[in-house]
Amino acid sequence: MKKIMILIALTALGSCAKYLDVVPDNISTIDNAFTMRTEAEKFLYTCYSYMPRDGDLTADPAILGGDEMWALTDPGFPEFDHNMFNIARGLQNTVNPYGEGSWVSLYRGLRDCNIFLENIGKVPDLEINERKEWIAEVKFLKAWYHFYLLRMYGPIPIIKENLPIDVDIAKVKVYRDPVDSCFQYITQLLDEAKNELPLNIDNPAKMLGRITRPIAYSLKAKVLVTAASPLFNGNSDQATLKNNNGVQLFNTTYSKDKWDSAVVACREAITVCHDAGLALYEYRPNVQQYKLTDTTTTQLSLRNVFTERWNSEIIWANTQSIASLIQRVATPNVDHRYIDNPRIVSELAPPLKIVEMFYTDKGVPITEDKTWFANKYALRSSGAGEELHIRNGYTSSALNFRREPRFYASLGFDGGVWYGQGQYDDSQPSTLYYVAAKKGQPNGKTNPDKGSMTGYFIKKYVHFQNTQSSGVTDYTITSYPWPMMRLAHLYLLFAEALNESQGPSPEVFQYVDLVRKRAGLEGVQYSWDTWSKFPGKYATQDGLREIIQREQLIELAFEGQRFWDLRRWKTAISEYRRPVEGWDIQQSVESFYYRPKVLINQTFSLKDYFFPIREATIVNNRNLVQNIGW
Repeated sequence: MKKIMILIALTALGSCAKYLDVVPDNISTIDNAFTMRTEAEKFLYTCYSYMPRDGDLTADPAILGGDEMWALTDPGFPEFDHNMFNIARGLQNTVNPYGEGSWVSLYRGLRDCNIFLENIGKVPDLEINERKEWIAEVKFLKAWYHFYLLRMYGPIPIIKENLPIDVDIAKVKVYRDPVDSCFQYITQLLDEAKNELPLNIDNPAKMLGRITRPIAYSLKAKVLVTAASPLFNGNSDQATLKNNNGVQLFNTTYSKDKWDSAVVACREAITVCHDAGLALYEYRPNVQQYKLTDTTTTQLSLRNVFTERWNSEIIWANTQSIASLIQRVATPNVDHRYIDNPRIVSELAPPLKIVEMFYTDKGVPITEDKTWFANKYALRSSGAGEELHIRNGYTSSALNFRREPRFYASLGFDGGVWYGQGQYDDSQPSTLYYVAAKKGQPNGKTNPDKGSMTGYFIKKYVHFQNTQSSGVTDYTITSYPWPMMRLAHLYLLFAEALNESQGPSPEVFQYVDLVRKRAGLEGVQYSWDTWSKFPGKYATQDGLREIIQREQLIELAFEGQRFWDLRRWKTAISEYRRPVEGWDIQQSVESFYYRPKVLINQTFSLKDYFFPIREATIVNNRNLVQNIGW
């Protein structure tokens, strides 16, 4: 019996050798894998090796699977496939579902996590405190893997422990567990783990990426906010989803208590993060070649919070997913001397609705700002005071003028200044690189396999110190592990939970305004009372909810959060029904280029809130019921 279990375990281990190290070839039994500390540590790393590659273009559905960016439908770039993009194009299916690899991989990971927990007590040379810490890390991983599947599929089979090899075949035919049971088990695991974990990493050179107390507390906060959100809290659309034994998988009764619990979890997580020394990031280098303006300093604070590895705001970053390729796919070649560089692909393209999502320079939506342009698509030429945002004298759309700092820190566009990449003196704006994206210009779309489909580029992904040298194939990338949770995200989750639990309050505004202040904006109350056509909007729970949700979408743009947030808020149907538009990129004259052009009308219905389970999986286990609509 043990031999069969060993063969199963080692089959899983063999596919994960790229993460640190795993159980070596000469370890032939599970018992031997736990005979000493060094071998047990390798098994611990194997449990980590199943972590989903967030931010990976080939593996993360939240990057290419939503409505936040558009890509080439006929790619000529061979370094990654576009399977996840097929979700955005409405091609999801039950025969060979896109993203289904997570179901297979994470259930293998859960099995190996259970093997670890069952056997770690056998290791003789492992100190008690380290044993407790490792157990806590693996319990956290079990919670994360269950939560990842729960977001994708809704109710899932919970894997608390591995089944014996001689178990009755009927016990193998598992059922999906109700959503509330899934959240309760995930929360239980995090509660068991969180206080056994270190506040900070003692050996950063070796151990960054390992789970800490702030990570565990923050994930619990995110889990409980998700559990309280409309997709999982009183979702009557899922009333007919039941197991074939009659068990209801969604509780269709709304519970305010879930928001109250989320408030407590968020508050605790913020306290722990502050105790660990985490703080909102601001760009303050020890050595600086040039004295920068406040405009550029604010932009670098906003850019580097995502691209500067292990900065003061990063609670959790995924060392399984290093942001290197995605930088090449996102950036235009702003050094126009070497425009033929094949390492720079410029493919990921935000649509106009994402561009319009960002606030004006007054910190309110463009549709609400009573001082903003009457025609958002009118042509304007940049002048004095605008040259750090748009190249002086360049004609562009009004949509690109007088926008908030996060707009300019996150997006590249025709005429937009792209600070860095080797040019750092912002006292000489004419020396800074810029984007020229109309047809016939250096960053215009000339090849079917290269260039933006909308005329916009994602600056947020690209480290400002990336450089291109004299060789046409040289592009030096400053890579970073993909940020999973930032302190600003936690602040906004807290504000969201507080508003849902208690309505508008000074504490809600406090945490939203901390994020806005770092972004160079005034507080919510001042901005809406002074500049909005709807002053006092923030005074109602519904109005403040809209403000907080938009603040999250802006602050976390392109970080892989919008895909899940639109789902948990149940706003995806209305958002996806807005067309994906870009500029008319085949035009070379401003008056023709700056005309919105529909690329596609996406489809999204109730069934798309959850991924389908592979048809063959259900055939093999008839106790697994398919998600509604599939």
